[in-house]
Amino acid sequence: MLTAPVNINTSTTTAPLEQVSVVSQMFHQATVIASTAITPGMVRVVFSGAGLASFVTTGVPDEYLRLFFPNPETGRLHLPHISEDGRWSYPDGQDTIRCSTYTVRRAYTGADGSPCIDIDFVVHKGGVASEWAMSAQPGQVITINRPRGLYSPPADAQWQLLVADATGLPALSRILDQTPAHIQSRVFVEVADAEHEQLLPHHSLSTVTWLRGCGNGVAASRLEEVVRSVPLPATPGYVWVAGEQKVVRAIRKFVRKDLALPAERYELVGYWIANSEEWDAKWEALDPAIKARIDAAWDSDRDKEDVMDEYNATLEKFGL
Repeated sequence: MLTAPVNINTSTTTAPLEQVSVVSQMFHQATVIASTAITPGMVRVVFSGAGLASFVTTGVPDEYLRLFFPNPETGRLHLPHISEDGRWSYPDGQDTIRCSTYTVRRAYTGADGSPCIDIDFVVHKGGVASEWAMSAQPGQVITINRPRGLYSPPADAQWQLLVADATGLPALSRILDQTPAHIQSRVFVEVADAEHEQLLPHHSLSTVTWLRGCGNGVAASRLEEVVRSVPLPATPGYVWVAGEQKVVRAIRKFVRKDLALPAERYELVGYWIANSEEWDAKWEALDPAIKARIDAAWDSDRDKEDVMDEYNATLEKFGL
């Protein structure tokens, strides 16, 4: 286990994967070619192989995909049907799907001309993907789906506030990689301790603050406190937050109600759920009629931000 952050070489012998606007294949077979411990709590797995020949990156820096795992008892891999607009259906039943969501740290063409993607995994005991990543060996193959991205600052943005816990670090790092030279970035990242800090991509107009010993399942998060306390410029900007679901939910209330930012000025994403087994049990016990109303709201033509507010209120009402 490494005891200090490692700067992963991003050699100029590699080039970004081409971004294509046409509809691409939905599922791909990704072969592990290397893995590296970045910090005591994060492992980078590098994928390549012929199964990625048709993989198309969105180019969006927080693009995410799912890794699909076979049933541990039968060995069978169950996949959903995913529509072009991202809606899922389940030919074999929803309970058969075993998958985990991760952001793509980098998508590029390797020195030998082969397509490659890097995925950084927060590692811990008990998680299916985490356990898989910690033991991943060259030659192992896993199924992934087509990526989607969320980060979309308006063209007139002059600054951005980037706030995340460890789970958001890969996306945040790629955002900094791709941030135009004129954009000012104020960055806050909470980590379990100093050993979990990383060398972030350099940007001449970025200021980074590490918040140690908070969030990440070790203590109460400080991310809401940070977002509430940071003075925002009067000029046009953008707020991007990634972290634990309830923490992001509280930040969303502040951004939506107190700051009254329009939807195009923020992206606030819950990357994980604390006490997830308890949450899953409560969700399973939820009245089917309530779940049906949630589904109907998402399928409606209503403003999606209003639907999200309603969805969050429902989760809070039932202790989720």
